[in-house]
Amino acid sequence: MTIEIKAPLLPESVPDGTILTWYKNIGDTVKMDELLADIETDKVVIEVASPIDGTLREILKDSGDIIVSNEAIARIEQGSSAGNTELAVTPAATAGKIAELENNQITSPAAKKLIEENQLAAHSIMGSGKGGRVTKEDVLEYIRASSSQSIPQPEIPVASTENTAKGRIEERVPMSRLRAKVADRLLQAVQTAAMLTTFNEANMEAIIDIRTRYKDEFGEAHSGTRLGFMSFFVRACTEALKRFPAVNASIDGADIVYHGYQDIGVAVSSPRGLVVPVLRNADHMGLAQVEREINKLAEKARDGSLAIEEITGGTFTISNGGVFGSLLSTPILNPPQTAILGMHKIQDRPMSVDGEIKILPMMYLALSYDHRMIDGKEAVQFLDTIKKLIEDPTRLLLEI
Repeated sequence: MTIEIKAPLLPESVPDGTILTWYKNIGDTVKMDELLADIETDKVVIEVASPIDGTLREILKDSGDIIVSNEAIARIEQGSSAGNTELAVTPAATAGKIAELENNQITSPAAKKLIEENQLAAHSIMGSGKGGRVTKEDVLEYIRASSSQSIPQPEIPVASTENTAKGRIEERVPMSRLRAKVADRLLQAVQTAAMLTTFNEANMEAIIDIRTRYKDEFGEAHSGTRLGFMSFFVRACTEALKRFPAVNASIDGADIVYHGYQDIGVAVSSPRGLVVPVLRNADHMGLAQVEREINKLAEKARDGSLAIEEITGGTFTISNGGVFGSLLSTPILNPPQTAILGMHKIQDRPMSVDGEIKILPMMYLALSYDHRMIDGKEAVQFLDTIKKLIEDPTRLLLEI
């Protein structure tokens, strides 16, 4: 019996996708749940797995072809696939990810380093160590075995290199769908919103003191979760959004949509470009849960394994350019949201406190907002509220 392999159901916000990579060739045998292809959308890369054991008989959509929801992309003839153990190499240029082994397998540090250096598919290597642990010897044996057989390389966009008139080399690389979509959305935000940015600065001394005093106890109490700055800002933003509903609203045509919940997007840099995974119902999360969710979503972003539902929606966004050394910036709105908070690096600066000059750890804060929806007074008061909550975190507990 032959069955059709169809593209997954895409949400309304993602009209189509592109076949990025085929990991199997016609005639190859496949196992149930084995990876067949990657589909790149404007938001994420979706993996297509085989629903049955069988043989790949026909590829209906080649790499680079555009597909829509539920469109047939291949046909598999049902049958046993035990006789074929061909492996696929995942190139760093395709998804920019070297993941931990599937099925809870564990790699030794030396083995992991070899896997990353040789750009290998970690899940394809069988571990011979205790509990299935993959050792350095397992990786070396896999490399030796791979070199003696032909392993199909996934088709990926190829960069072209050319010499200019003066002999200088230029490289031309196709833009990914994600980066192209991000560019379109940012341009749309600049062209359609009446965007302004207001600034303030926050003394980070109180939060730094809390982290210094309680970081060890916090980690022990919450299974090793690290207490960072972002959780304080997420909590401060959710509290401020409750007080200023317009900042948590969005514009839909001629309508204003006020959201009765706080879904906070956190901008994350990934190998494929900027993505904004969303913390759902952030107002119901404690500091530890916020930190765990951010770490989990950031790891998925780096691995390219974010699901579409994890990066859609969101009522407000936080962007932390400070981790890269940015001292001050004007963040661009993430439509259809009407505001975004920009965090920056912490820098010791001389400040006047009660008539005395003190050196304090200061952070510039920037709030970009859509003036069509938010008045300047609301924007300034919103940012001032965040400043007060950060400088005196006790206010978060007392909700004042």
